[in-house]
Amino acid sequence: MIDEQKPSVTYREMINGLRQLNLERGRPVIAHAALSAFGDVRGGTETVLGAVLGMVDSLVMPAFTYRTMIIPETGPENNASTYGSGKDTNLMAEFFKTDMPSDRMMGAMAETLRVRPGVRRSDHPILSFVGYRADAALQAQTMLDPLAPVGVLANQGGWVLLLGVDHTVNTSLHYAEKLAGRQQYLRWALTPNGVVECPGFPGCSDGFNTAATWFEGIIRRVQIGAAPVLALPLNEMIAIVQDKLAADPLALLCSRPDCERCNAVRAVRV
Repeated sequence: MIDEQKPSVTYREMINGLRQLNLERGRPVIAHAALSAFGDVRGGTETVLGAVLGMVDSLVMPAFTYRTMIIPETGPENNASTYGSGKDTNLMAEFFKTDMPSDRMMGAMAETLRVRPGVRRSDHPILSFVGYRADAALQAQTMLDPLAPVGVLANQGGWVLLLGVDHTVNTSLHYAEKLAGRQQYLRWALTPNGVVECPGFPGCSDGFNTAATWFEGIIRRVQIGAAPVLALPLNEMIAIVQDKLAADPLALLCSRPDCERCNAVRAVRV
């Protein structure tokens, strides 16, 4: 007996599902997506991206490029980095270019957005963002403040949209950590102008799902195909995280004993 295939998720179903979130069209969205979470989608990433752009006027996604990173021989203390360990990986590092594809771990939709006509990209050599009608957010990013685009989106009353993914990829939680005073790190990237310092690099996100229960009062949910889709208002989400970290400075850290970034946070709190 042959199993019947589940029907593909269509563009209309994507639109109808997103409409249930009641996102105001004029408010920007920072999105994270995993196409595979939906099951089969007719039209693939173009369908998901097209549906999102059909519901909101302004969209931002991370387009990070970790393969530009260099590990030096020496550096500052308590920086969650094993200096001198990059002899092999440094040889494979790539020069950052603004047309460089985003890392695969960003998801296929981020790359689909990057190459879409009318989309712009910030020029941070590790933590760039791509955006459609989001120039103010992209222009806010600096080498000293790589997560500044999230702050602009929050000030504009923006939303986080998690399409089949959980909070471990919710970049905006890193911005909330920064505002709460959590330690940031120094990293280095290979560029056509040489190796450059990149301060403000965020910590580990493996423990971020702990925050899911914090947001029960503000979250909006819908199921599209096989995927849960979540929407959270940025300002309220950030404020909740700041309050939680003020009460417990070790909240959101992961439990892996070998996590250099989480252990660095613990070290300064002892």
